[in-house]
Amino acid sequence: MILRQQSLLAVAVIASLGVAGCSTVSRLNPFHGSQPKETASTEGDRISIVAADQKLEPAEALKGVDFALPQAEKVAAWPLPGGSPEQATGNADAAPNLAIAWKKSIGQASKGGELITSPPIAADGKIFTMDAQAGVQAHNAQTGALVWRINMRPNDNRRDREGFGGGLAYAGGKLYMTSGFRMVAELDAATGRVGWRARTEQPIHGAPTVAGGRVMAVAIDNTLLTFDAATGAPGWTYQALSESARILSASSPAIAGDTVVAAFGSGELIALRTVNGNDLWNNALSRASRTSALSEIRDIPGRPVIYGGDVFAVSHSGVFAATDLRTGQARWSLPLVGVSSPLPEGDVVYAVGIEGKLVCASRESGQVYWIHDMNAGYVPKKKGGLWGIGAHTLPKPLWTSPILVNNRLVMASSTGELEAVNAKTGATEKKVELGAPVLMSPIAVGDMIYVVTDNGQLIALR
Repeated sequence: MILRQQSLLAVAVIASLGVAGCSTVSRLNPFHGSQPKETASTEGDRISIVAADQKLEPAEALKGVDFALPQAEKVAAWPLPGGSPEQATGNADAAPNLAIAWKKSIGQASKGGELITSPPIAADGKIFTMDAQAGVQAHNAQTGALVWRINMRPNDNRRDREGFGGGLAYAGGKLYMTSGFRMVAELDAATGRVGWRARTEQPIHGAPTVAGGRVMAVAIDNTLLTFDAATGAPGWTYQALSESARILSASSPAIAGDTVVAAFGSGELIALRTVNGNDLWNNALSRASRTSALSEIRDIPGRPVIYGGDVFAVSHSGVFAATDLRTGQARWSLPLVGVSSPLPEGDVVYAVGIEGKLVCASRESGQVYWIHDMNAGYVPKKKGGLWGIGAHTLPKPLWTSPILVNNRLVMASSTGELEAVNAKTGATEKKVELGAPVLMSPIAVGDMIYVVTDNGQLIALR
């Protein structure tokens, strides 16, 4: 059966093992199909790395203690969903007023089994987006004018009449896309002309990462796939543990030097050699809970982030952890249930949980500076029913991964709000109504912040 996790909206659909095989929301088996060739695999027990009695609360020793953030600088390009191969972004100097400059349609909105899950990226003065039907488009970054558009939905694949997910990445004048229609492709970033296409055994719900002449992406069956960026020829693959229940969104790998770190629906965080896929270390971000059956969904839907020699990641099972990139040793962990990417910046790292708790922790020790409730004051609303009978309560807003812009954490919500939070104190500084739900993180390029909404709008704020 297919369930929808209460606050994950369309992207966070949970799949069980016994469903039929295709990339639709109504019929999805992530474990159907043949295993890829040249596959390395790993097996092992999952051990909880967060103590059952550990609590998430500010440390007394850090009250009133200041910390350093990087200086704000102009960002010329945002070529990957996380901003760089490491998936680390920096402090952008953009959009001080957070005023909406323009809104443009990107094509098909999310509806039914067709979902927008691709964050925007930017390069060469263009913003690249992908709609709910694998339509890829480029807009002028300043004016929003459409530069080109191409429909990448296959018309010869009968088993994938519907597909969702995937994403975009840019490198060397080329645009690389992955798709829930079981496809990876290269396009010319200037014209949209297709260079090569490669078919995959399984749908891909996350955006690719491109570095060192390789395209890397995680398929729904927990396989890390690689392709030659110039030709599309398949390279090595890595098969992580199978999982009977997962969230139907996927993270993008993080790459630093000759190491790639990928997160999987099994809750595994795995480091591999980029050259051959040989595994370096494997950690399971797992935390058992006696009060929540959802902790058994161990997925790491957000991107792992490499910063300062460590890897930061958050799992749905309730582990927010820092891992030494070289050795794979866990440096610290905190109990936080999340589906988004953490944000390490300067002396600290930020992460937001599915209940809306925004956490600022020491990057070195994991001690918490402050916790800000993004949903403070939220009044639950009811929908449906007749005269109040049979109505269901709508979930709390789900917040995107934060980005740092002029020392403010900028995030958007599933209820259509953009909020700027003081990165030092956690105090709310400004809110902007966007008019539609947002499930992907904003990006900051030039003097603008860009957001893609669930109803297929690209919004620029300056």
